[in-house]
Amino acid sequence: MPTIAPRTSFPILVAPSLLAADFSRLTDEIKRVEEAGADFLHLDIMDGHFVPNISFGLPVIQAIRRVTHLKFDVHLMLSQPRNFVDAFHQAGADSLTVHIEVEGDTEALLDQIQTTGMECGLALNPQTPIELLYPFLDRLDLALIMSVEPGFGGQVFMPEALDKVKDLHQEAIRQDLDLSIEIDGGITPQNAPLCRAAGVRWLVAGSSIFGASDATAAIAAIRG
Repeated sequence: MPTIAPRTSFPILVAPSLLAADFSRLTDEIKRVEEAGADFLHLDIMDGHFVPNISFGLPVIQAIRRVTHLKFDVHLMLSQPRNFVDAFHQAGADSLTVHIEVEGDTEALLDQIQTTGMECGLALNPQTPIELLYPFLDRLDLALIMSVEPGFGGQVFMPEALDKVKDLHQEAIRQDLDLSIEIDGGITPQNAPLCRAAGVRWLVAGSSIFGASDATAAIAAIRG
């Protein structure tokens, strides 16, 4: 099993969150961030049940898959994600992240994702103890720490999420794992350096990229 790299050697990847894009001109918005240097697109899928909001689903992913070569980092905020794993794979997802808080057999759900060949992620809400992720780390490509309450874009970053990132990073080192830690919620050029220093490799940012007049500069500032 590969040894985790020193914190300072991590490649830092930036993922604009499509939830913050102008959906009236979605193709243009995706091309804008792709040309600005985005590493992949973060796609939040909400069912109105696991979180109190509904976003978009399979038809949108199928449509935008045809207009970009960016990796699709799909985050399922669904009560029954196991019913949709194959469908999201077929729609064009490259990685699929589900929540530790979802009821049912987490091991079986991770198996289901990995069987498709997609990268496999597990997400954690702000009020959930980080230790719940530890038994599954050796099964994961990425672990997603929510730095806002999931469900709505444009929220303010919760700095206590950094403690979870640091604890998770140290646990990955203890288990000798090469784990990508992702953070999502309220990420800006101002707090991104704190996230990177804590051990984050993947930074998801919505409003601070799609809302910026210069997306190239915004992505570069978040990447550091």
